[in-house]
Amino acid sequence: MAFDDIIPIDALFGKKKDPLYEDNTGGNRKKKKVDREAMQSAIMRIPRMDLRVARDLIDIGIKEIYELQGRSAESLMEEIKELKPETPEYRLAYLRMGIYFSENDPPEASKLHPSIWQDM
Repeated sequence: MAFDDIIPIDALFGKKKDPLYEDNTGGNRKKKKVDREAMQSAIMRIPRMDLRVARDLIDIGIKEIYELQGRSAESLMEEIKELKPETPEYRLAYLRMGIYFSENDPPEASKLHPSIWQDM
């Protein structure tokens, strides 16, 4: 009687991974893409800023917070929609919040939430 007959080796050492697949959990999990440029941009210094909004702003040429000063959120949204017509409307609140943050030093903490800017 061998040791393999009593306790399966897989139970002791874990299941061997097949090199053709990332894992053996039953599905092929893909690694989520991370937008490193948007994550490291100055736009992300705005509290509660959405990463997708930061990517949209970078795509239309806005890379710094001061570039939002004096701009209209609606005109920025139009520029974004020219590039990406499927852009959802909720991002308008983030644009308004970003413009407020750029124009006020120091900004009021109560106004640094996108839900405040939703229905303006």
